[in-house]
Amino acid sequence: MLQIYNTLTQQKEKFTPIEPGKVKMYVCGITTYDYCHLGHGRMLVVFDVIVRFLRASGLDVTYVRNITDIDDKIINRANELGIAFDELAGKFIDIMHEDEKALNILPPDIEPRATGHMGEIIQMVETLIAKGIAYAADNGDVYYSVKEFPDYTKLSHRNLDELMAGARIEVETAKKDPRDFVLWKAAKEGEPGWDSPWGFGRPGWHIECSAMSTKCLGNTFDIHGGGSDLIFPHHENEIAQSEGATGEEFARVWMHNGSLRIDNEKMSKSLNNFFTIRDVLAEYPAEVVRFFLVSSHYRSAINFSRDNLQQSYSALERLYNALKGLDYQTMIAKQGTDYEARFNTAMEDDFNSPEAISVLYELARDINRLKQTGDDGALPLAALLVKLGTILGVLQQLPQDFLREGSDDVDADYIDGLIEQRNTARAEKNWPMADEIRDKLTALDIIVEDKDGKSSWRIDRD
Repeated sequence: MLQIYNTLTQQKEKFTPIEPGKVKMYVCGITTYDYCHLGHGRMLVVFDVIVRFLRASGLDVTYVRNITDIDDKIINRANELGIAFDELAGKFIDIMHEDEKALNILPPDIEPRATGHMGEIIQMVETLIAKGIAYAADNGDVYYSVKEFPDYTKLSHRNLDELMAGARIEVETAKKDPRDFVLWKAAKEGEPGWDSPWGFGRPGWHIECSAMSTKCLGNTFDIHGGGSDLIFPHHENEIAQSEGATGEEFARVWMHNGSLRIDNEKMSKSLNNFFTIRDVLAEYPAEVVRFFLVSSHYRSAINFSRDNLQQSYSALERLYNALKGLDYQTMIAKQGTDYEARFNTAMEDDFNSPEAISVLYELARDINRLKQTGDDGALPLAALLVKLGTILGVLQQLPQDFLREGSDDVDADYIDGLIEQRNTARAEKNWPMADEIRDKLTALDIIVEDKDGKSSWRIDRD
């Protein structure tokens, strides 16, 4: 029985799809004005794992993840570079897709862009105005009237009076209430925009997601996700807009992944601890980065450090070493095992990936035990290990490829030649020569492993 923590109710709940056997899920994606940072990477990996497990459980998932391709940040960066906003957005959309591919993130089923849904956005704003929940101001902007939506803050559980007290009083006085937020922004001179009943302008950030999600999935859908930093105001405003316009429940379950910290500090350019996905992939293999990101529960904060990355590297090596030397690729995974049942139980408990990974370690341990005894039972268990790893998006390489990853600075053919010489020396019982070759390889940070009269090698990561 799948249970998911619902931010809306602040508790775990049994998950029952609106339509049996089908799941409709929307996740807030990236604003494409810069390279994706590692926090973005965590969000992308988290919901990729969630979709993978839902599908592995036999559910038919429609996964929608949007792209914000018009925004103040995009316009400002494009102006700084002297290029069109859509050229800048297009560049970083392509880069985002490259990062996703590197991290083995499956593409969403639908990837709507805000600029492609202006008709739906304008129509939703018109509906809100007609219902008296929004108003057009004299400056050309359109605002949502928070006081007209009684359930405002039901997601973030904030106090409306405190919001009023803490609202910043702006020089611009077009708002009727300082808590009101913009739905449509009048374009300034030289800015991009679209024609609307309120003049030339562009949508506010929040209304984009309301329009795209309901267009793609209907007025009510199963799961809405994103980073915890979006709970307020973005997701709170989405609820107000969508439910205000349709009169129906917006999303049944709200899921939010925890923040990412760098050496226990908030990631910030001003602290010089800001890492893009590409920064990290230049130093560590993508699968190691992905394994690090799934090793903590998705709702918890996760701390990025080189020590933690190195621990993830060692953990993956442990799993790949269990697979090494086994011809498991054509083998059918062992069915009905306790390992698989416990893995699924962990994932059904609000996608508890750390507990699921602990099952993989146990499985690897038993594979190693069977390998040592020459038991053929290691093969179907190895296939099972890969099958379960696929749900987490790991163990997708051949063991020898992963274990030698990062060996660009050594000549693999040269190492293979030394290993062959050592195998010959050992066969001839020329132990001094075999030891001499081992010492030479050790000096090159190569670990030599002997089994069944043959030697193999891997990179020493320590």
